Amino acid sequence: APDVDIYAYRALGPGGRGTTEQIIAAIDRAIEDQVDILNLSLGVSINGPDLPASKALDQAVKKGIIAVTSNGNSGPDIWTVGSPGTSGKAISVGASTPLISIPYLEYKGEKFQLLPLASSKKWRNGESFFLSDGIEGKKEEIKNSHGKLVLIKRGDITFTEKVENAVLAGAKAVIIYNNSEGEFLVELEKEFDIPIALLKKNDGERLLKLLNPKVPAKIHLEKEADRLADFSSRGPVTHTWDIKPDLVAPGVAIISTVPGGYLALQGTSMASPHVTGASALLKQAHPEWTPEQIKAVLMNTSKRLKGKKREYYPYEQGAGRIQLDKALATNSIIRPASLLFGQTDGEAFLETEKTIIVENVGSKPLRYTFRQAKRSELINWHFPPPFYLNPGETRKVPIKMEVKKDHDENKIFHGYIELEAGNENIALPYLYVTKEPDYPRIMSFVMLE
Repeated sequence: APDVDIYAYRALGPGGRGTTEQIIAAIDRAIEDQVDILNLSLGVSINGPDLPASKALDQAVKKGIIAVTSNGNSGPDIWTVGSPGTSGKAISVGASTPLISIPYLEYKGEKFQLLPLASSKKWRNGESFFLSDGIEGKKEEIKNSHGKLVLIKRGDITFTEKVENAVLAGAKAVIIYNNSEGEFLVELEKEFDIPIALLKKNDGERLLKLLNPKVPAKIHLEKEADRLADFSSRGPVTHTWDIKPDLVAPGVAIISTVPGGYLALQGTSMASPHVTGASALLKQAHPEWTPEQIKAVLMNTSKRLKGKKREYYPYEQGAGRIQLDKALATNSIIRPASLLFGQTDGEAFLETEKTIIVENVGSKPLRYTFRQAKRSELINWHFPPPFYLNPGETRKVPIKMEVKKDHDENKIFHGYIELEAGNENIALPYLYVTKEPDYPRIMSFVMLE
């Protein structure tokens, strides 16, 4: 976004650690400095709408700031979104995969997805290796590794030392697997002329059990794009049943700055800045648009993604992956861009009505038509008839959902309401729950003496 002024607030200390008070202090300072857009690539794993950082972002939006935040890296399970991604007014961002070639290690009929390191040689399709167990990568532990791929466990010595010892032993490649659950990022202190990759803890331990020094493994490259990253946290938000993330953006194999150079990183912390930059371009093109309008435009024009077996749910991908070119060219804004029908007991004959605001921001009259929803044994929809809006005209439109008797209980129900706006097709994610869905009651618990 040309000519923007970038403000950097150091809210966290060494290792990315800090307090909620420090984060709120940075948000307060940003409000005082009258920034237009605020990015928070940080968060905790506690799912709830009332955490102070989430509330602080809500207040920032009320002050006219576009607030963008990462959604969390605790996927692929449901209910894993964390604060401040639980903010109702902020744009919470999940992670998708850009067009990349992902290396997989095929061994004894199983496939292991590798995360290659930017400071190493690229993995080649079809390349074969015999494996050896390098334990934790100490010199005395890496034996019989000449010409082999060495599997090393994280811990005890640095990643650079592990790789150096493997190179000295004549290894052709290195895989380092985690010693704890979750994602881990590695920064090597120098470049290496052999391929190096990371593995999750469970994958590494499984590969180690299968290891036979006489059985070769093979590298297979698969091109992937527009998939939801496994680690990307899912919603919905507890208590409010809010759809989070609101949308997704590229967050895998993103080249970013690190002390001393660059590194390929992954996480929703990499995805969130894409949306922040997109918001800056939209704000430059339309300085009069409010945070609510810009959030809606980005969601209205997103592309719904499909997995290998099914389309991702609204509480997994929100409205979909951002499409900035379509957002800049749109002629309509529909807000709110997602509809939350709350909670019903699933027994009474319930009618719930939501009002959306439809705006024609184009230069020509436009016809708006709701697509008829598929017949359902659970609910009925009541949409208004087709209508026209002149350029600059706005209309409030009611959407009514009718819950039928004997509705299934204790579940999440979701989908997309589709609207034709001239030549554009806009999908509004919706969600409601019946009685008490199976959500985690306690996210975090600490006892102190």
